[in-house]
Amino acid sequence: MAATGENHSMIIVDKELRKLEEQQIPIKVGLVGAGAMAEGLVNLMVNSVPGMRLAAISNRTVEKAVDCYNKAGIEQVQEAETCSAIEEAVADNRRVVTSDFNLLCEADGIDVVIDLTGAVEFGAGLALKSFDCGKHLVSMNAELDSMLGSVLQKKAGKAGVVYTLSDGDQPGVEMNLWRFVKGIGVEPLVCGNIKGLQDEYRTPTTQAGFAEQWKQNVNMVTSFADGTKISMEQACVANATGMQVEMRGMRGGDFTGHVDELCQNGRYDVDRLRELGGVVDYVVKARPSPGVFVVGTTSDPMHQRYLKLYKLGDGPLYSFYAPYHLCYFELPFSIARTVLFQDAVLQAQRPMVDVICMAKRDLKAGEALDGLGGYTHYGQCENYPVVRSEGLLLQGLAEGCVLVRDIPKDAAIKLDDVVLPDERLSDRLRKEQDQLFPV
Repeated sequence: MAATGENHSMIIVDKELRKLEEQQIPIKVGLVGAGAMAEGLVNLMVNSVPGMRLAAISNRTVEKAVDCYNKAGIEQVQEAETCSAIEEAVADNRRVVTSDFNLLCEADGIDVVIDLTGAVEFGAGLALKSFDCGKHLVSMNAELDSMLGSVLQKKAGKAGVVYTLSDGDQPGVEMNLWRFVKGIGVEPLVCGNIKGLQDEYRTPTTQAGFAEQWKQNVNMVTSFADGTKISMEQACVANATGMQVEMRGMRGGDFTGHVDELCQNGRYDVDRLRELGGVVDYVVKARPSPGVFVVGTTSDPMHQRYLKLYKLGDGPLYSFYAPYHLCYFELPFSIARTVLFQDAVLQAQRPMVDVICMAKRDLKAGEALDGLGGYTHYGQCENYPVVRSEGLLLQGLAEGCVLVRDIPKDAAIKLDDVVLPDERLSDRLRKEQDQLFPV
């Protein structure tokens, strides 16, 4: 039997938010991105979260930002085209939207910026602008952090602000659990993610029905199904904890039992896990879904005795898990942790794991690679030294690359196999990160 790791970040945070509400000095939040996730977050913040005010939303099409407010019951919304207009609206407690995220970052009165975009190139620009303007950044953009988290942390530190991934998404929930396990004197050796489906060859065509049913972006839904998103999430965890992957793509695979049983079925070897400094992994169809798990060990005889008494088994591996992740519902806790306590949920340290680009089908020279969750490629985890030594193309840089040779299905695409688009911010930041962190 395992220990269920609940998210205790709300403790203390909820009391502090109530104090802010009573004192009428709420945390003022600027949100970038008005997709499906934003709809839920806006409704939550407007109607259920004390001590916090959603002051402004930026989205390329402002109609979507206005619609988020309207669905939360806010009918009076102002569109701003200047920084001063946003500042005046925030000061007067009027809800405001803008198509220019730069104005939102520049505006005085906003304490923290939220990235709900999931876009690498755009997210990189948003991050640097937030730091330049002295704004904390709380992000659900695992796509960006998995590839550039380490260099962005350096830049956030120099700017004196906090940059963090959030509670609610699997990486943040895993990190909360990892911290809990370490805190009780157990050594975490596996950080794991539980999936319901994994099929590398899913495309926007196969996922269109599901995306329509849940009003989700079809490419994002496809990235969940084809394994790209979970690879990015686990890379974020690896880069924050110092863990690696045991093999390209992680162990993965179907497992229909409970995650507790992973401690007894021979899947993991304690000595090997320690040699690697711990690993990130995932399983498909395991219980409890859609949760996360941490497998740990201890050599302390008293710990071993009492862990057995408390029904965690004979060891040497012990299972801890959270049975769910609640996405936007938990994001306000991240905002409060960041602004009130400078307590980041997840921050990349040095690069340990990258997400590389694998051919989803036979590809021909002259083809242009599409974006995340598309038709041409899927992502898999690989250890950073291998990525560097083999010159592998990162999944986050694949969009717009043109192939110079044929690539067979399931082959890893290399940098030498493509012509990159004209240099992008994400390319420059990745080069900087590689220089900061040599193999």
